[in-house]
Amino acid sequence: MSADPAQSPEQKAVPDIEVAYPDEQLGVKMGIDITRWDPDRVVATMPVAGNRQPFGLLHGGASAVLAETVGSTAAYLNRVGERRPVGLELSCTHHRSALSGLVTAVCTPASVGKTVGTFEIVISDDEGRRVCTAKLTCIYRDATPQA
Repeated sequence: MSADPAQSPEQKAVPDIEVAYPDEQLGVKMGIDITRWDPDRVVATMPVAGNRQPFGLLHGGASAVLAETVGSTAAYLNRVGERRPVGLELSCTHHRSALSGLVTAVCTPASVGKTVGTFEIVISDDEGRRVCTAKLTCIYRDATPQA
């Protein structure tokens, strides 16, 4: 599946999500494509090409964007009622370099409650080797803060 340039990866997974500034979504610019979206597992891919640091490796910040994208999507899918998730903390441990191809992020809930959710994200290269492990913690609010 390839991403529709008119939709953010989050919109593809959750069509009813309200997206502010739809033409400015970072996930689209990074080539992120969410391929599976269930409350228990969100999976997405991202190309290394176009997301490199100066030495030709996948940029660590690109891994963080991918992790936050799948983690936030999982948080939204696990919300209670109309509450909205807002990122509180993201931590990433980079294990090895990715040089080419696609990286794949798999997000699973570690703990989800009414006010806080924590999600584990494992990012692997085309050969299945772990590139990055991330943890995203979100709080659930009654309303999204205004921009």
